[in-house]
Amino acid sequence: MSPGAMTPSVNAPVLGMSGVNMDFPIGGSFLNRTLLRAVSDVSLSTHAGKALALVGESGSGKSTIARILARLYKQTGGTVTRGGQDVVALNAADIAAYRRDVQMIFQDPFASLNLTRTIGYHLERAIRLHHPGLGKGEVRDHIDALLTQVGLLPARSFAERRPHEISGGQRQRVSIARALSVEPKVILADEPTSMLDVSVRLGILNLLADEKEQRNLAALYITHDIAIARYFAEETAIPYAGCLVEQGPSQSITETPQHPYTRLLIDSVPNPAHKITGTAQRRSGDVPLRGPASRGCPFTSRCPRATAICSDQMPGQTRLGPGHFVRCHHL
Repeated sequence: MSPGAMTPSVNAPVLGMSGVNMDFPIGGSFLNRTLLRAVSDVSLSTHAGKALALVGESGSGKSTIARILARLYKQTGGTVTRGGQDVVALNAADIAAYRRDVQMIFQDPFASLNLTRTIGYHLERAIRLHHPGLGKGEVRDHIDALLTQVGLLPARSFAERRPHEISGGQRQRVSIARALSVEPKVILADEPTSMLDVSVRLGILNLLADEKEQRNLAALYITHDIAIARYFAEETAIPYAGCLVEQGPSQSITETPQHPYTRLLIDSVPNPAHKITGTAQRRSGDVPLRGPASRGCPFTSRCPRATAICSDQMPGQTRLGPGHFVRCHHL
């Protein structure tokens, strides 16, 4: 049986990765290149009808993880699996099925759409590519149904417009409609609301949540805002410098954060009820660049609890409860 024909069990991950590393060359000669380790020993999984949020600053490895799952990058090490099957072993037909099943929604809807083509063209191209047997009338009806479903009415009017003729929130709805047009099993949403006005973000989040539930989709949601993760996702993972430092149920992560970096993310969420006192004891700094030979906890230079062992050894996973772990020497 081919991977594309698999029928995984109810609780089996739809898509996942295990022990994944991703290195990028950033300098040096051809024979002696300097490598940046953007993702380090990451294991995670997505399940039907559930959302997993990746929360962190720029440079934490969030988008790289999503692009590995979308097969835009081939990982340096570790495995990516769909329905329990290693995707490296997929043949050409199964790769096409994989790309249909795993759809990505990019951060900037304006950049992800062809400005010279109509909205209808973008949807028709995806539909015909993955459903070549549909007739012209069926494709047209499918386009109108998708635009209606994502709240773009009247649908036929929007189908005839071009991306520059609609707003940013409407363009992101088109991107969502295009991803849904091929009936995927997994949605990878890379900060889909960060380019939008605050007033329209909730509408996009609610649309994604509704589609996740109605279509029983597995979702990976990338954001720098841990409050959005709590609102949208059942589970939250916190990457820092390519390493997962904490992961667990979103409620546990936000109410009882254990890793110092998770606490920093929560403290950074604006709260009108809290006064700015200027007494917070926290080291500032950028996300460090790490290589394959880097040692220790990546958060050491910014952690108020760091000791000598933190610089020398990467902490292992400490289990705190069902599905909740943290990497820290001081727990």
